[in-house]
Amino acid sequence: MKIGLDVMGGDFAPDSIIRGAILARKELPENDHIVLFGLEETIIGKLRELGEDPASYQIVNATEVIGMGEQPTKAFTQKPDSSITKGFQYLKSGKIDSFASAGNTGAMLVGSIYSVNVVQGIIRPATTSVLPKETGGLGVLIDVGTNPDSKPDVLYQFGLLGSVYAEFVYGIEKPKVGLLNIGEEEEKGNLLTHSAFRLMKDTTDYNFIGNVESRDLFTDKADVIVCDGFTGNIVLKQAESMYGLVKKRKIEDEFFERMNYENYGGTPILGINGTVIIGHGISNDVATKNMLLLSKNVYEAKLAEKINARLSSYSQSKVFIEKNDSKA
Repeated sequence: MKIGLDVMGGDFAPDSIIRGAILARKELPENDHIVLFGLEETIIGKLRELGEDPASYQIVNATEVIGMGEQPTKAFTQKPDSSITKGFQYLKSGKIDSFASAGNTGAMLVGSIYSVNVVQGIIRPATTSVLPKETGGLGVLIDVGTNPDSKPDVLYQFGLLGSVYAEFVYGIEKPKVGLLNIGEEEEKGNLLTHSAFRLMKDTTDYNFIGNVESRDLFTDKADVIVCDGFTGNIVLKQAESMYGLVKKRKIEDEFFERMNYENYGGTPILGINGTVIIGHGISNDVATKNMLLLSKNVYEAKLAEKINARLSSYSQSKVFIEKNDSKA
Protein backbone atom coordinates (compact mmCIF):
# COMPACT_ATOMS: atom_id res chain seq x y z
CA MET A 1 0.00 0.00 0.00
CA LYS A 2 1.14 3.55 -0.75
CA ILE A 3 0.03 6.10 1.86
CA GLY A 4 0.19 9.74 0.77
CA LEU A 5 0.93 12.48 3.31
CA ASP A 6 0.82 16.25 2.91
CA VAL A 7 3.98 17.39 4.69
CA MET A 8 3.16 21.10 4.41
CA GLY A 9 -0.29 21.04 6.04
CA GLY A 10 -0.90 21.85 9.71
CA ASP A 11 0.16 24.39 12.31
CA PHE A 12 3.42 22.58 13.07
CA ALA A 13 4.36 21.51 9.56
CA PRO A 14 6.69 20.32 8.27
CA ASP A 15 8.60 19.31 11.43
CA SER A 16 5.86 17.46 13.34
CA ILE A 17 4.44 15.93 10.16
CA ILE A 18 7.78 14.43 9.14
CA ARG A 19 8.42 13.20 12.68
CA GLY A 20 5.02 11.52 12.58
CA ALA A 21 5.85 9.85 9.27
CA ILE A 22 9.00 8.44 10.85
CA LEU A 23 7.00 7.04 13.76
CA ALA A 24 4.43 5.50 11.42
CA ARG A 25 7.07 3.85 9.23
CA LYS A 26 8.30 1.96 12.28
CA GLU A 27 4.83 0.48 12.84
CA LEU A 28 3.72 -0.14 9.28
CA PRO A 29 4.53 -3.43 7.49
CA GLU A 30 7.58 -3.35 5.23
CA ASN A 31 5.45 -3.59 2.08
CA ASP A 32 3.61 -0.36 2.96
CA HIS A 33 5.23 2.84 1.74
CA ILE A 34 4.78 6.48 2.75
CA VAL A 35 4.71 9.08 -0.04
CA LEU A 36 5.56 12.60 1.14
CA PHE A 37 4.21 15.66 -0.70
CA GLY A 38 5.94 18.99 -0.17
CA LEU A 39 9.13 20.94 -0.77
CA GLU A 40 11.63 18.20 -1.65
CA GLU A 41 14.65 20.08 -0.36
CA THR A 42 12.94 20.75 2.97
CA ILE A 43 11.78 17.16 3.36
CA ILE A 44 15.18 15.66 2.57
CA GLY A 45 16.92 18.09 4.91
CA LYS A 46 14.56 17.34 7.81
CA LEU A 47 14.78 13.58 7.31
CA ARG A 48 18.58 13.70 7.39
CA GLU A 49 18.50 15.97 10.43
CA LEU A 50 16.41 13.33 12.21
CA GLY A 51 18.74 10.52 11.18
CA GLU A 52 16.43 9.06 8.53
CA ASP A 53 17.40 7.89 5.07
CA PRO A 54 15.35 9.86 2.51
CA ALA A 55 15.49 6.83 0.23
CA SER A 56 13.11 5.08 2.65
CA TYR A 57 10.34 7.38 1.44
CA GLN A 58 8.95 8.44 -1.90
CA ILE A 59 9.12 12.23 -2.11
CA VAL A 60 6.95 14.25 -4.50
CA ASN A 61 8.12 17.84 -4.89
CA ALA A 62 5.40 20.47 -4.47
CA THR A 63 6.44 24.11 -4.59
CA GLU A 64 3.18 25.68 -3.37
CA VAL A 65 1.29 25.53 -0.08
CA ILE A 66 -2.44 26.04 0.55
CA GLY A 67 -2.65 28.06 3.75
CA MET A 68 -5.11 27.24 6.53
CA GLY A 69 -7.08 30.44 5.95
CA GLU A 70 -7.27 30.38 2.15
CA GLN A 71 -10.56 30.00 0.27
CA PRO A 72 -10.61 26.25 -0.50
CA THR A 73 -11.96 26.09 -4.05
CA LYS A 74 -9.93 29.07 -5.25
CA ALA A 75 -6.72 27.81 -3.65
CA PHE A 76 -7.15 24.25 -4.91
CA THR A 77 -7.69 25.34 -8.50
CA GLN A 78 -5.17 28.20 -8.57
CA LYS A 79 -2.31 26.35 -6.87
CA PRO A 80 -1.77 23.30 -9.09
CA ASP A 81 1.67 22.67 -7.60
CA SER A 82 0.52 22.70 -3.97
CA SER A 83 1.08 19.65 -1.77
CA ILE A 84 -2.68 19.09 -1.43
CA THR A 85 -3.44 19.44 -5.14
CA LYS A 86 -0.59 17.13 -6.12
CA GLY A 87 -1.66 14.61 -3.51
CA PHE A 88 -5.09 14.39 -5.07
CA GLN A 89 -3.60 14.12 -8.54
CA TYR A 90 -1.69 11.04 -7.36
CA LEU A 91 -4.75 9.62 -5.61
CA LYS A 92 -6.93 10.06 -8.69
CA SER A 93 -4.39 8.38 -10.95
CA GLY A 94 -3.86 5.46 -8.56
CA LYS A 95 -0.25 6.31 -7.75
CA ILE A 96 -1.18 6.32 -4.05
CA ASP A 97 -3.93 4.40 -2.23
CA SER A 98 -4.79 7.04 0.36
CA PHE A 99 -4.07 10.68 1.09
CA ALA A 100 -3.91 12.42 4.47
CA SER A 101 -3.38 16.00 5.57
CA ALA A 102 -3.64 18.16 8.68
CA GLY A 103 -3.91 21.20 6.43
CA ASN A 104 -6.80 23.20 4.99
CA THR A 105 -9.93 21.09 5.64
CA GLY A 106 -11.96 22.85 2.97
CA ALA A 107 -9.30 22.19 0.34
CA MET A 108 -9.27 18.51 1.31
CA LEU A 109 -13.04 18.36 0.84
CA VAL A 110 -12.86 20.16 -2.49
CA GLY A 111 -10.09 17.84 -3.64
CA SER A 112 -12.09 14.79 -2.63
CA ILE A 113 -15.17 15.87 -4.57
CA TYR A 114 -13.24 17.06 -7.63
CA SER A 115 -10.76 14.19 -7.79
CA VAL A 116 -12.24 10.94 -6.50
CA ASN A 117 -15.91 11.98 -6.52
CA VAL A 118 -18.78 11.19 -4.18
CA VAL A 119 -20.20 7.65 -4.09
CA GLN A 120 -23.19 7.58 -6.43
CA GLY A 121 -26.35 8.06 -4.41
CA ILE A 122 -24.69 9.87 -1.50
CA ILE A 123 -26.02 13.42 -1.15
CA ARG A 124 -23.23 14.86 1.02
CA PRO A 125 -19.98 13.34 2.31
CA ALA A 126 -19.38 13.61 6.05
CA THR A 127 -16.67 13.59 8.70
CA THR A 128 -16.69 11.99 12.12
CA SER A 129 -15.19 12.08 15.58
CA VAL A 130 -14.49 9.15 17.87
CA LEU A 131 -16.42 9.08 21.14
CA PRO A 132 -14.69 7.12 23.93
CA LYS A 133 -17.21 5.19 26.02
CA GLU A 134 -17.06 5.03 29.81
CA THR A 135 -17.20 1.24 29.56
CA GLY A 136 -14.07 1.13 27.41
CA GLY A 137 -15.45 0.97 23.88
CA LEU A 138 -15.72 3.57 21.14
CA GLY A 139 -18.54 5.32 19.35
CA VAL A 140 -18.84 7.59 16.32
CA LEU A 141 -20.25 11.13 16.08
CA ILE A 142 -21.31 12.17 12.56
CA ASP A 143 -21.18 14.94 11.17
CA VAL A 144 -18.61 17.18 12.90
CA GLY A 145 -18.45 20.21 10.63
CA THR A 146 -18.55 19.23 6.98
CA ASN A 147 -22.24 20.08 6.59
CA PRO A 148 -23.32 22.88 8.98
CA ASP A 149 -26.67 23.15 7.20
CA SER A 150 -28.15 19.70 6.64
CA LYS A 151 -31.50 18.49 5.35
CA PRO A 152 -33.38 15.51 6.84
CA ASP A 153 -32.44 13.16 4.00
CA VAL A 154 -28.78 14.05 4.55
CA LEU A 155 -29.04 13.15 8.24
CA TYR A 156 -30.72 9.91 7.22
CA GLN A 157 -27.72 9.03 5.08
CA PHE A 158 -25.31 9.99 7.86
CA GLY A 159 -26.84 7.12 9.80
CA LEU A 160 -25.88 4.74 7.02
CA LEU A 161 -22.37 6.18 6.59
CA GLY A 162 -21.68 6.12 10.31
CA SER A 163 -23.02 2.59 10.65
CA VAL A 164 -20.75 1.25 7.89
CA TYR A 165 -17.75 3.05 9.39
CA ALA A 166 -18.40 1.78 12.91
CA GLU A 167 -18.89 -1.77 11.68
CA PHE A 168 -15.98 -2.18 9.30
CA VAL A 169 -13.30 0.04 10.88
CA TYR A 170 -14.09 -0.34 14.59
CA GLY A 171 -15.60 -3.82 14.44
CA ILE A 172 -18.94 -2.93 16.06
CA GLU A 173 -21.53 -5.52 15.05
CA LYS A 174 -24.92 -4.07 14.06
CA PRO A 175 -24.12 -0.57 15.39
CA LYS A 176 -26.88 1.21 17.29
CA VAL A 177 -27.64 4.50 15.52
CA GLY A 178 -29.14 7.40 17.48
CA LEU A 179 -30.26 10.90 16.46
CA LEU A 180 -28.87 13.66 18.71
CA ASN A 181 -31.75 15.66 20.13
CA ILE A 182 -32.86 17.65 23.19
CA GLY A 183 -35.02 14.77 24.42
CA GLU A 184 -35.72 11.10 23.76
CA GLU A 185 -39.37 11.59 22.85
CA GLU A 186 -40.30 11.58 19.15
CA GLU A 187 -41.98 14.99 19.37
CA LYS A 188 -38.89 16.71 20.83
CA GLY A 189 -36.52 18.84 18.79
CA ASN A 190 -36.67 21.27 15.88
CA LEU A 191 -37.97 20.94 12.33
CA LEU A 192 -34.79 19.21 11.20
CA THR A 193 -34.76 16.52 13.88
CA HIS A 194 -38.54 15.99 13.62
CA SER A 195 -38.26 15.30 9.89
CA ALA A 196 -35.11 13.19 10.21
CA PHE A 197 -36.69 11.08 12.95
CA ARG A 198 -39.72 10.30 10.77
CA LEU A 199 -37.40 9.04 8.04
CA MET A 200 -35.24 7.01 10.40
CA LYS A 201 -37.77 5.41 12.73
CA ASP A 202 -38.84 2.54 10.47
CA THR A 203 -35.67 2.16 8.43
CA THR A 204 -34.26 -1.21 7.47
CA ASP A 205 -30.99 0.32 6.24
CA TYR A 206 -29.42 0.39 9.71
CA ASN A 207 -30.20 -0.22 13.37
CA PHE A 208 -31.91 3.02 14.41
CA ILE A 209 -32.72 3.20 18.15
CA GLY A 210 -34.33 6.67 18.31
CA ASN A 211 -33.38 10.02 19.79
CA VAL A 212 -30.46 10.31 22.19
CA GLU A 213 -29.44 13.23 24.36
CA SER A 214 -26.00 14.75 24.77
CA ARG A 215 -25.64 13.05 28.15
CA ASP A 216 -25.60 9.77 26.22
CA LEU A 217 -22.53 10.67 24.16
CA PHE A 218 -20.10 8.67 26.28
CA THR A 219 -22.41 5.81 27.28
CA ASP A 220 -23.25 2.60 25.43
CA LYS A 221 -26.73 3.75 24.49
CA ALA A 222 -25.70 4.39 20.87
CA ASP A 223 -22.66 3.41 18.79
CA VAL A 224 -23.29 6.04 16.12
CA ILE A 225 -24.74 9.46 16.97
CA VAL A 226 -26.09 11.49 14.04
CA CYS A 227 -26.34 15.29 13.95
CA ASP A 228 -25.84 18.21 11.59
CA GLY A 229 -22.28 19.49 11.19
CA PHE A 230 -22.94 22.71 13.12
CA THR A 231 -24.07 20.83 16.21
CA GLY A 232 -21.42 18.15 15.85
CA ASN A 233 -18.58 20.64 15.63
CA ILE A 234 -19.76 22.38 18.80
CA VAL A 235 -19.89 19.02 20.61
CA LEU A 236 -16.41 18.14 19.35
CA LYS A 237 -14.86 21.46 20.40
CA GLN A 238 -16.55 21.25 23.81
CA ALA A 239 -15.05 17.78 24.36
CA GLU A 240 -11.62 19.08 23.35
CA SER A 241 -12.02 21.97 25.78
CA MET A 242 -12.95 19.61 28.61
CA TYR A 243 -9.88 17.48 27.90
CA GLY A 244 -7.73 20.64 27.95
CA LEU A 245 -9.15 21.68 31.32
CA VAL A 246 -8.44 18.25 32.79
CA LYS A 247 -4.85 18.26 31.53
CA LYS A 248 -4.29 21.83 32.73
CA ARG A 249 -5.28 20.76 36.23
CA LYS A 250 -2.94 17.76 35.97
CA ILE A 251 -5.74 15.31 36.62
CA GLU A 252 -4.72 11.79 35.63
CA ASP A 253 -7.71 9.80 34.46
CA GLU A 254 -7.81 6.93 31.95
CA PHE A 255 -11.17 7.91 30.48
CA PHE A 256 -10.27 11.54 29.90
CA GLU A 257 -6.96 10.51 28.35
CA ARG A 258 -8.98 8.63 25.73
CA MET A 259 -10.48 11.98 24.70
CA ASN A 260 -7.06 13.08 23.43
CA TYR A 261 -7.31 13.68 19.67
CA GLU A 262 -3.75 12.39 19.26
CA ASN A 263 -4.99 8.85 19.86
CA TYR A 264 -7.16 8.80 16.75
CA GLY A 265 -5.22 10.84 14.20
CA GLY A 266 -8.12 12.26 12.24
CA THR A 267 -11.27 11.38 10.36
CA PRO A 268 -11.94 9.86 6.95
CA ILE A 269 -14.22 11.71 4.58
CA LEU A 270 -17.09 9.23 4.36
CA GLY A 271 -19.11 8.88 1.19
CA ILE A 272 -16.36 9.38 -1.40
CA ASN A 273 -14.75 6.93 -3.82
CA GLY A 274 -11.38 6.89 -2.13
CA THR A 275 -9.52 7.03 1.16
CA VAL A 276 -8.94 10.60 2.34
CA ILE A 277 -8.07 11.42 5.96
CA ILE A 278 -8.30 14.87 7.54
CA GLY A 279 -6.15 15.49 10.59
CA HIS A 280 -6.42 18.14 13.29
CA GLY A 281 -4.68 21.40 12.39
CA ILE A 282 -2.60 21.21 15.59
CA SER A 283 -1.46 17.65 14.88
CA ASN A 284 1.85 16.72 16.47
CA ASP A 285 4.03 13.73 15.61
CA VAL A 286 1.87 11.20 17.50
CA ALA A 287 -1.33 12.45 15.89
CA THR A 288 0.31 12.32 12.47
CA LYS A 289 1.47 8.76 13.07
CA ASN A 290 -2.05 7.71 14.01
CA MET A 291 -3.46 9.57 11.00
CA LEU A 292 -1.31 7.39 8.75
CA LEU A 293 -2.26 4.20 10.60
CA LEU A 294 -5.93 5.18 10.27
CA SER A 295 -5.36 5.67 6.54
CA LYS A 296 -4.30 2.04 6.28
CA ASN A 297 -7.25 0.76 8.33
CA VAL A 298 -9.81 2.74 6.33
CA TYR A 299 -8.31 1.72 2.99
CA GLU A 300 -8.26 -1.95 3.93
CA ALA A 301 -11.87 -1.73 5.14
CA LYS A 302 -12.89 -0.81 1.56
CA LEU A 303 -15.53 1.60 2.84
CA ALA A 304 -16.54 2.93 -0.57
CA GLU A 305 -17.34 -0.61 -1.70
CA LYS A 306 -19.26 -1.34 1.50
CA ILE A 307 -21.27 1.88 1.15
CA ASN A 308 -22.05 1.05 -2.49
CA ALA A 309 -23.23 -2.39 -1.42
CA ARG A 310 -25.54 -0.90 1.23
CA LEU A 311 -26.93 1.60 -1.28
CA SER A 312 -27.83 -1.21 -3.66
CA SER A 313 -30.51 -2.30 -1.18
CA TYR A 314 -31.25 1.23 -0.02
CA SER A 315 -34.83 1.96 1.09
CA GLN A 316 -35.40 4.81 -1.33
CA SER A 317 -38.90 5.42 -0.03
CA LYS A 318 -37.40 6.27 3.35
CA VAL A 319 -35.42 9.19 2.00
CA PHE A 320 -38.33 10.84 0.22
CA ILE A 321 -38.85 14.30 1.69
CA GLU A 322 -42.10 16.16 1.31
CA LYS A 323 -41.85 19.79 0.30
CA ASN A 324 -42.65 21.04 3.78
CA ASP A 325 -39.91 18.87 5.31
CA SER A 326 -37.34 20.07 2.80
CA LYS A 327 -37.56 23.55 4.32
CA ALA A 328 -36.02 22.28 7.56
